[in-house]
Amino acid sequence: MGLLTPDPGLVIWMIIIFGVVFFVLAKYGFPVIIKMVEDRKAYIDNSLKAAHEANEQLANVKKESDKILIKAREEQARILKEASETRDHIIKEAQEKAIAEGQRLMEEVKKQIETEKESAIRDIRRQVAVLSVDIAEKIMRNKLSDSKEQEELINRMLDEMIESSKK
Repeated sequence: MGLLTPDPGLVIWMIIIFGVVFFVLAKYGFPVIIKMVEDRKAYIDNSLKAAHEANEQLANVKKESDKILIKAREEQARILKEASETRDHIIKEAQEKAIAEGQRLMEEVKKQIETEKESAIRDIRRQVAVLSVDIAEKIMRNKLSDSKEQEELINRMLDEMIESSKK
């Protein structure tokens, strides 16, 4: 016989052996293979589900981080605004204090100048009075060397005093 046409006995034995192998595989092999395939499928499904949940959690974390970033930026803007307002307030207070202190110092200087001016004027008046008395004394000595002139001067002064008291 040829290689392409098998013997009928051989074909029967092949069918019987195939049936036995198929029965053994169907009884013991296929359930194990099917269980392994189902376990693998369940593992893959669980992995996909876990990956999907992880993606959702990652999206939620991203949303939360965006919210936190927005809040942080708002807080930063608020803090910077408060710092700017505080800085402006401090600068304004310092300027007002400097102006007030400058005015106070200016008033003190003006008072001191006025006091020194009055003191100088009093001193000058005193010196003028002393000089006037000295000059008058010298003039009077020269003019009043004569007793007649002394009497005339005394009478004239008394008359002037009487007239000024009448007014």
